[in-house]
Amino acid sequence: MFRNGDRDTGHINVVLQPWGARQEAESCTFRLYCPKASQVELVLFDSYRQPKGQHHPMDKLPDGSWALELPGEHTGRYYGYCVQHHPDEKGLLKPPSLLADPWSTQVSSVNHYQQLPKSRIAGPDSFDWQGDTFVIPPEQRDLIIYEVHVRDLTAHPSAGAKKPGTYPGFVEKGITGGIAHLKRLGVNAVELLPLQKFAGFEPPFEMNTAEGFRNTWNPYGRNYWGYMTSFFFAPETMYASNGSNRAGGFTGDPVTASRELKHMIRELHREGIAVIMDVVYNHVSQYDQNPLMYLDKQEFFRTDEEGRLTNYSGCGNDLRTESPYIRELIISSVKWWMQEYHIDGFRFDLANLIDRKTISEIRLEAQKVNPNVLLIAEPWGGGYDPTGFSGHGWSAWNDQIRNGVKGIDPIHTPGFIFGKWHYESNRESLENYIRGTLLHQSNGRFHQQEHALNYLESHDGYTLGDFIRIALDHGKKDAVFQSKTPVMALSEQEMKCARLAALFLLTAQGIPMIHSGQEWGRSKWIPPVNPRDPNSGKLDHNSYEKDNETNHLDFTEIEANAGLFEYYRNLIRLRKQNPQLRQAEPDEIHFHPYQDALHITFEIRSKYRPKQPMLVSLNGNSQNGYQFTLPEGRWELIADATEVYPEKPRPVQGSEITVPPTSGVILRQLLS
Repeated sequence: MFRNGDRDTGHINVVLQPWGARQEAESCTFRLYCPKASQVELVLFDSYRQPKGQHHPMDKLPDGSWALELPGEHTGRYYGYCVQHHPDEKGLLKPPSLLADPWSTQVSSVNHYQQLPKSRIAGPDSFDWQGDTFVIPPEQRDLIIYEVHVRDLTAHPSAGAKKPGTYPGFVEKGITGGIAHLKRLGVNAVELLPLQKFAGFEPPFEMNTAEGFRNTWNPYGRNYWGYMTSFFFAPETMYASNGSNRAGGFTGDPVTASRELKHMIRELHREGIAVIMDVVYNHVSQYDQNPLMYLDKQEFFRTDEEGRLTNYSGCGNDLRTESPYIRELIISSVKWWMQEYHIDGFRFDLANLIDRKTISEIRLEAQKVNPNVLLIAEPWGGGYDPTGFSGHGWSAWNDQIRNGVKGIDPIHTPGFIFGKWHYESNRESLENYIRGTLLHQSNGRFHQQEHALNYLESHDGYTLGDFIRIALDHGKKDAVFQSKTPVMALSEQEMKCARLAALFLLTAQGIPMIHSGQEWGRSKWIPPVNPRDPNSGKLDHNSYEKDNETNHLDFTEIEANAGLFEYYRNLIRLRKQNPQLRQAEPDEIHFHPYQDALHITFEIRSKYRPKQPMLVSLNGNSQNGYQFTLPEGRWELIADATEVYPEKPRPVQGSEITVPPTSGVILRQLLS
């Protein structure tokens, strides 16, 4: 690791603190790693908008870092670095006049593709956590995760937030959206799209920039989702109450953002909701003045034999995570968010691009902070390896259950809920998905059930609702709708598919994840607000650039599919009430013989309630219902094709049960 002890620089005796700026009682120290530079100066500003700063030469240390100690109190001042490289160093980019600190914990910027960032010297943390700590449970299979963008849950007027689209708005009381919706639904974890400081604006559409960029793909000029990280230790300021998403405007105050994000997390924890943060450590922002790119492109990024940046991330650059410096940056960042912000877990974007030594050390170091930390890999990017992540003790997004249940493509490869098998799926694989998608069984990927992060919808691709709409009516894929109204309310068959999908997801072993709006069959319709968008009026499958009603949740839509919303809500309650549905061991799940492979019936005889087994029957056949005989004993119905009865189960009369086409049931044996 790069942290060392005291060294005499020949100019000022500097204690090598962690990278970045650190204000002590009598002085402030600065440290930057840039071994190929010939000169580095600290540039100090009294405010973000001050055009010219004070230049202070820094001293180069034997380890390749540059350091400086300034006497006095500097909290609240802004700074950056003026870097000059040796002229004989090849393959390095000429830095702009000012580079922000890659280890900044607070950053100010403007809403422009270059960002023009400056680092702020942070003072001691005075936030009152009121005794807050991590809330991730030791048994991670108890989690039910809700994936959402922090703005989406309150930005729409229907959410009722006084501060829409902000950190404080997310936890406002007495509103429809935000934390109130999470509580109403019953989830106990929220997975938030990136909150680290990111490049939210891309070059203007169809304009040539001075750097030679021409945006021909994004008519909105936005990077709304946030998968273009610029600073790994700083919170995004756009979501502060004084933040702005207006082009050219000041993005937001970093002190306010830090305080309000901590308040949001504390309030979520107060309600027993764990906070999982989506993080991007495989690449960095592409069009702004990202300091890592200019400090040492060759050391910090993967390049081919000709020195060109590799692009397995699809984002123009891949971080060289095996670099000791980048590895330390990643691990320190993870620990920082846990220690400073009480983050309970992380979802790692394109995690297969992170080298395995770093993967191992992330888990080792994170568990020192919180032994129950949840680490989730998106197990692709330059390859596919959910099994490898499971071997390292990580969970991973389970695309196998997603593909088997709903399919890969709504037109060409629909799945079980449509009465179809896609080319990798069969009866045996679906049985394994129910057991936990375990290794050594059909399409198995995981060593342990809790490593299977089961989902049918995420921010990527079509919503599950739109996938179903298109699968049952292919014309909807390219149809242009004048409003969302014609597609919002699910048809009878669409509703059947949606309920069956929910039933499968929430009775499978593993950790279930629901994407925002999935619980009412939400549609991502593209409103005609941008005349340059050729897809206006269509259903969206990649809404990364839209800060509008395509992504913002309209809670008035719940009424159109209220039955589906209640189905999800009560299934969640049922899963939480019955440990058999989330903590059953593989040998406690017994599948009944079948004549039709699309009829899946299984019994759970769990150690948690050995005298009260449960029975689940799922019928993917869209044409035929089927009837089966119940095992001996008295049974009660707790879910059927249209409703879930967590509080008032219905006694079953007789010994026969009929499961209609595209539906399912859950039964529980009555105690004698």
